[in-house]
Amino acid sequence: MEIITRVQQLLSVEFGNQAIAVVEESGLQPALVIHRGKLAEVCLFLRDHEETYFDFLSCISAVDNGVADGSFSVVYHLASIPHQHQLTIKVTVDNDRRLDNLPVVPTVTGVWRTADWHEREAFDLMGVYFEGHPDLRRILLPEDWEGYPLRKDYQEAETYHGIAIK
Repeated sequence: MEIITRVQQLLSVEFGNQAIAVVEESGLQPALVIHRGKLAEVCLFLRDHEETYFDFLSCISAVDNGVADGSFSVVYHLASIPHQHQLTIKVTVDNDRRLDNLPVVPTVTGVWRTADWHEREAFDLMGVYFEGHPDLRRILLPEDWEGYPLRKDYQEAETYHGIAIK
């Protein structure tokens, strides 16, 4: 049985229909889109369940789904080293793109310590706020940088503290 099918079954038994919002089967990697409010619980379950044991968070990526779509996605690539299987899960957040109203996703730093750095990078470059993160601050750009450079509507500044950027 394919791992994504088995994970669907396990999550349905554990959480009913409250965990999985959508199953994406198109593209190179199928993914489970998880309801934002259940993300941390689902991740903890997937890490600790003896059948899945996703002990390694390979990557977190933030995706700007476009100005017209009005949403952002956060993609989590999970791996189980002992079981040698992988899983992609996602959370999608509708957002009005205002800089004073960032898209909010719960942190998973309590599940995988490596999420600390991945979430900080997604915050810094895309402006996704990870609620509950122990030290959410910029990691690549200066603290006073305005905007989030990987957003599709980002306007590059011409200067930074009087120094030409372009």
